[in-house]
Amino acid sequence: MSNKVVKTNKINVACVQSGQQKVFEIPDEHALTPFVEKRMGAEVAADSLGPEWKGYVVRITGGHDKEGVPMMQGILKNGRVRLLFKDGMKCYRERRKGSRKRKSVRGCIVGHDIKMLNLVVAQKGDAEIPGLTDGSSVRRLGPKRASKIRKMFDLNKDDKVQAYVNHRVAKEGEGKKANSKAPKIQRLVTASRLQRKRRVQKACIKKLEANHEAKAEYLKKVAVYRHDKKEARHAEVARKKKSAGKKKSAA
Repeated sequence: MSNKVVKTNKINVACVQSGQQKVFEIPDEHALTPFVEKRMGAEVAADSLGPEWKGYVVRITGGHDKEGVPMMQGILKNGRVRLLFKDGMKCYRERRKGSRKRKSVRGCIVGHDIKMLNLVVAQKGDAEIPGLTDGSSVRRLGPKRASKIRKMFDLNKDDKVQAYVNHRVAKEGEGKKANSKAPKIQRLVTASRLQRKRRVQKACIKKLEANHEAKAEYLKKVAVYRHDKKEARHAEVARKKKSAGKKKSAA
């Protein structure tokens, strides 16, 4: 292992059991030495981070350097590389359909110049860590779909779900009245929705009837055209027979 000084001074740790995550400042740069040269997905003992981390085992999930270049799984290198990205690849979001872009990413091996390291608690230790494992995540937003609101509060179809949506008070300003905000309920069957559904169905039926009428009119014109062509052909054949008969009688 290299003897260079580790420059990582922040770690972002998430705990799946409590649903919380917290960013920790690491004043001692040498405390993160056990994480250097480890790959993403590797589990490392976190005892070197401090006495409160005794018994904890964390899993490396990613990180980025001081310029914000992220780590990417599958690149066996602890430095930067430039790759050509397309839609569906990690670390890239397509702005225009079919476009590709060459950008810099870091390998999946933790280097000395990683500024922020992302970790997940894989094994809990002896003591609780304040803000990470001692509580539970607060669900600030509630369901917004009508069926899910009915399921949560055990409502019937006749009950109004508008009264059960999660309201929250927006931040108050100086001299301003507190405003209550609520999400727009999705898939809610209202009178206007039923009216629009009837209008759309009526428009579809009207268009279908017009198509049937247009098809019948077209078939009628095709039949008349074929009849006229057949009559003209018969008349032409009769004219030719008559002219041929006249030539024979004259001869």
